[in-house]
Amino acid sequence: MTTAKPDNCASNGPTQADYQTLAQFRLTLRRFYAFSEAAALQEGLKPQQHQALLAIKGISGTSLPSVGDVAEQMLIRHHSAVELINRLEQMNLVKRLADPEDGRKVRVALTPKAEETLAMLSVAHMKELDSLRPLLMKLLRNLHKPG
Repeated sequence: MTTAKPDNCASNGPTQADYQTLAQFRLTLRRFYAFSEAAALQEGLKPQQHQALLAIKGISGTSLPSVGDVAEQMLIRHHSAVELINRLEQMNLVKRLADPEDGRKVRVALTPKAEETLAMLSVAHMKELDSLRPLLMKLLRNLHKPG
């Protein structure tokens, strides 16, 4: 039988306060995720579709992303990204473009409809994050730094 060490034990492990902070942090993230899912659904998007639009827009700063870039950004397999982009294309939210430098690659661009939808969702998400900022900052400050 293992006995628990008291919080005042001289170890580098997490304290009870750390566990409470981590639990609260995770709950706050889950609440934000639930907000995000509901907001996407309200705009007629599945959460993964919203995430894909955001990934495409987020990595389009210098050039349009490839299907592989989208897969990498979303932590999904290439063939899953292809299917997701197929559905977004059917919804008139993205368009595929041939890569001018590499004919084997396909680039993905948002349509004006997607740009408008994503802008509305992003404003709502930024407001939600702004309301969560004080709590998130407090929770991060309260975490014990592992030794």
